[in-house]
Amino acid sequence: MSSLDKTDRQILALLQHDAGLSASDIADRVGLSQSPCWRRINRLQEEGFINRKVALLNPEKLGLGIVVLVNVKLSAHGWKMLAEFEEAIVGYPEVVECYTISGGMDYVLRVVTQDIKSYEYFLRKKLLQLPHIQEAQSHITMTQVKYTTELPL
Repeated sequence: MSSLDKTDRQILALLQHDAGLSASDIADRVGLSQSPCWRRINRLQEEGFINRKVALLNPEKLGLGIVVLVNVKLSAHGWKMLAEFEEAIVGYPEVVECYTISGGMDYVLRVVTQDIKSYEYFLRKKLLQLPHIQEAQSHITMTQVKYTTELPL
């Protein structure tokens, strides 16, 4: 992160808040002309500071009202078993995040579904059908207190 100056950080902050801003809009806000701003944005993409630009959708408008955090423990931990589990998880659209974790469990998943019935279907027919699942603990979320994709710069 040492290769970023104050202007780069401002550009990144603006883009992560609203990726739909034009280079001209960003340039005005950071005090640059459009061409140098555009070049900076391209450099930030080329150097990997910007992975991609996306639209954040409203899950409730789409009928996706349930968020479940699932702690998963595998019965075995060989590289092959881990790779098989991770490959399967990547293929499930309901799983929007997956992390390996330390402690008594191996993974935590963030699962988004329509309702409890659709989560139960996912759990029984998909997740628990995977080999080497020893335990899955579901934590149904209730109120979303904070959600952001913006990283602290």
